[in-house]
Amino acid sequence: MRLQGKIALITGSGSGIGKATALLFAQHGAKICVTDINLKGAEETASAINANGGDAICIEADVTNTEHVQRMIQEAVKKYQRIDILFNNAGMSSPLFQIEELDEAHWDKIMSVNVKSIFLACKYTVPVMKKQGGGVIINTGSIIAVRPRPRQSAYLASKAAVVNLTKGIALETAPYQIRVNCINPVAAETPLLEKILRDSTSQEADYEKEKEKYVASVPIGRLATAEDVAYAALYLASDEASMLTGTCINVDGGRGV
Repeated sequence: MRLQGKIALITGSGSGIGKATALLFAQHGAKICVTDINLKGAEETASAINANGGDAICIEADVTNTEHVQRMIQEAVKKYQRIDILFNNAGMSSPLFQIEELDEAHWDKIMSVNVKSIFLACKYTVPVMKKQGGGVIINTGSIIAVRPRPRQSAYLASKAAVVNLTKGIALETAPYQIRVNCINPVAAETPLLEKILRDSTSQEADYEKEKEKYVASVPIGRLATAEDVAYAALYLASDEASMLTGTCINVDGGRGV
């Protein structure tokens, strides 16, 4: 039980990496605030935790909306009196665009979901963690921030921002015993990746070919799984990582080398 008695708030935990992390954290003794814009998905994750003897609540929130984020934090603190772990996992993908095809509104949305959401969650959670004497913040970046791919300018820029935002907040909050780290996954076998590729291809053969390109770029020979990332988050959230802050763990099968 590496997180016994800890309170974890995980955004985007209605599916994919967030859901896998919520289930894993619960197995290790954490009480979970399952948060997602997709209420049905969040309810399913929370129900699965509670059905297995865990303790979880469900919070519907659009993490790009200030009022939603404030309410999300308030509901978590009202229920559990503290937030020990904040996992800023919510994010959005992007179809593949040449730079001249990239729409300004799409750029703004990517930045809002992938970067602004982390700013807002940290802005309103850090005071809680300072008051209680410490905490852990984990942000989901991407290996694309370290090793760019073509036709993903908006997405890679947003994830590069996540990496530096992580480091900046880590420096600010270290004196308060708040650790802030980032996970950079390679493309993972999640609904998010499938959406990227299917939105960028018109035929099944093209989809499979595009997916093969992703797999071929990973030295270890496969894409990540949601569980691969969840276990990295478990380590960062645990006391075993008490000396780690401002770092990025690349869960990438060697792609970033």
